[in-house]
Amino acid sequence: MSKKKKTQAEAVAVPSKIYDFCSKKKMILGIFIGVIVVLLVGLIARGVNFAIEFKGGTMLTYSYSGDVDTNAVKDTVKGVVNSNVNVRRGESLDDGGNQLIISFTSNEGLTVDRQTELTNALRTAFPDNAIELYDSNDVNPSSGREFLLKCMVAVIFAAVVIIIYIAFRFRNIGGWLAGLSSVVALLHDVLVAITTSVILGFEFNSNTVAVILTILGYSINNTIVIYDRIRENHALMPKAELHEVINLSNTQSLKRSIRTSITTVSTMFIITVVVLVTGYDSLLTFSVPLMMGLISGTYTSIFVAPVTWQWWMGKKSAKAKKA
Repeated sequence: MSKKKKTQAEAVAVPSKIYDFCSKKKMILGIFIGVIVVLLVGLIARGVNFAIEFKGGTMLTYSYSGDVDTNAVKDTVKGVVNSNVNVRRGESLDDGGNQLIISFTSNEGLTVDRQTELTNALRTAFPDNAIELYDSNDVNPSSGREFLLKCMVAVIFAAVVIIIYIAFRFRNIGGWLAGLSSVVALLHDVLVAITTSVILGFEFNSNTVAVILTILGYSINNTIVIYDRIRENHALMPKAELHEVINLSNTQSLKRSIRTSITTVSTMFIITVVVLVTGYDSLLTFSVPLMMGLISGTYTSIFVAPVTWQWWMGKKSAKAKKA
């Protein structure tokens, strides 16, 4: 007995309501421009606060006893060196004692007289904490700049590989434009993360680089999941227009994307709260920009990448018809 062939309606699980994502081109462009404007305003108002490993400076390690307010330490050090200061707690590998790791950017190393002045200022501000200088190092910015350059090259190389991979994987439905659209979405996510860091006055440090690389992996994975659904529905609905397939595929993937986003963003939010409670502020440069980048990654994988792809395909089709 032969099986009855499924009709197109039966083969595709069509939701009761299909959202028109492809009609939101002006909204998508407006949000993209808005992110760039906020970033430019932040750069003009605050500038980029490069960390010591990229700009060069001094790193001092002090041993102490009792409990010390790192914000008070930061204010004391800033009053002496007149520079951006980062303070974090640590433990000595030798005896497990409490340590303060103080770093600040400068074009010149810290002289012996200034170092003595800073140590005396800390002892005066915290007389009950037995503060003693444990170690002092001047940081050369050249190695940090080389690391930053390598990271930029790695990001560019990753973008090229992503375009080639998506172009090959989705070659039957306009793969090159799909690859370029995914890179536009990745650029949006990276800009959101960098804008968050600039507006909040965070240091641009190794955490920022880690955030960018993490967002790239998360966002492209989300985008490929959406693209896979578009390809599957395109095969099941060969006569449908691309915008109809995209709207259907995005609607089908919407709940899954939101649930995944809630899980990942909630994790980063909990980490942020724990960091604020415990006082390990240095981790905020990782958790907060990453949280915003993950939210952006969910948005761009549903809106920016597929809708930009559809827009480019429409332009290509119109140009071909005109020719």
